[in-house]
Amino acid sequence: MALFSSLTPVFIAIICVLIGVMMKKTNGKKEKRNIKSKHPSRPWVDEDLKDGTDHPLEEEEGEEEWQGLEENVAHVPFAGERYSEAEMIKRSQTFYELLNKRRSVRFLSDEPVPREVIDNVIRTAGTSPSGAHTEPWTFVVVQDPNLKHKIREIVEEEEEINYKKRMGDRWVNDLKRLRTNWIKEYLDTAPYLILIFKQVYGRLPNGKKKTHYYNEISVSIACGILLAALQNAGLYTVTSTPLNCGPQLRVLLQRPANEKLLLLLPVGYPKKDATVPALTRKPLEDIMVVM
Repeated sequence: MALFSSLTPVFIAIICVLIGVMMKKTNGKKEKRNIKSKHPSRPWVDEDLKDGTDHPLEEEEGEEEWQGLEENVAHVPFAGERYSEAEMIKRSQTFYELLNKRRSVRFLSDEPVPREVIDNVIRTAGTSPSGAHTEPWTFVVVQDPNLKHKIREIVEEEEEINYKKRMGDRWVNDLKRLRTNWIKEYLDTAPYLILIFKQVYGRLPNGKKKTHYYNEISVSIACGILLAALQNAGLYTVTSTPLNCGPQLRVLLQRPANEKLLLLLPVGYPKKDATVPALTRKPLEDIMVVM
């Protein structure tokens, strides 16, 4: 009896510890639930549009595995253009004025555009720098009317859901002033659709995966150069990121699994009665900091 009495405080202490552990676990679960409730998942975030730059490849690729690049790339003399200060200022001002006229045009004509122009602007986009010169981009040019209409059907179906359920009131209200919605007539009328896919990885001759470094950034730079090339050629477009459409469009266009849709550009001339929002751009002092 005396032994039991002496052990009683020990038993009580153990029970108290167990109760404390159980309460801590219960509170932890409640906190996790509260965090989840405060930050609900956003179904409008398209997996294809997420930046996969930092995602490691599967274990089949060793860290030191040959990447299919030449071990020693020959270097050749480089002679760049050199202009006088006056010419530099003039050229930079002229190019700015050209690009400052660029607008997102949603009312595109079905007037034919020379195919050679499309070839040239994509060649220009292909001059973009890329991580380790992997050139992780694919430009799919669609001109077939039936295929364009199938793309429109896929995009409009998903975009209607985006506007009504996924995007939220704030996003939809911000777009109202631009008078845009899920109806994408330009996908039918534009003579060309250019769909830009990022290659999240490549393939080595032995079939194993090849790292495409900074694929998201590399393809984004190429898209910017493409927009400038289109403006330079007198063609117009609107940058379109069709949320939650990537997998369906990839299947429709028979693209491989390593390609993810990044951008869709309808390309053509503006309609005669086309309008654009009366927007202004930030002044230089708001976008540049000189240290």
